[in-house]
Amino acid sequence: MDISKEEYSKLTDTASPNSTLAKDCLWAFSVGGLICVLGQAIIEMYTRLGIPLKEARSWTSITLVFIGVVLTALGIYGKIANKAGAGTLVPITGFANSVASPAIEFKSEGFITGLGAKMFTIAGPVIVYGTLAGVIYGIVLLLT
Repeated sequence: MDISKEEYSKLTDTASPNSTLAKDCLWAFSVGGLICVLGQAIIEMYTRLGIPLKEARSWTSITLVFIGVVLTALGIYGKIANKAGAGTLVPITGFANSVASPAIEFKSEGFITGLGAKMFTIAGPVIVYGTLAGVIYGIVLLLT
């Protein structure tokens, strides 16, 4: 079936939903901000319990990762991410989701070929390029 570029363009325009960029950005900003507010509230809770600030920050990271993994396992994080987009990807909970999601999906294939092999399919490139960016930044900082 041969169709012209104009016909193809019409087909894609009717099949694709209209972009609501401003609304999408507002959702991403709001949800990402709420995750950060939650993180700050957890820090405040830990410091009020008498935990020193430096340790409270570490425990907050652990708590947010735990919350992200639990919400992923329950299927809730994906629903939030569908609505909020990048707002859920940037905070630490997004990283937890990117590790937990493939692990949950491929657990039926076994610990080695499923869980172990697939767990970092999404997060792996983030770790590699994040580390590389850190090395480059460190070299630049050392040279300046």
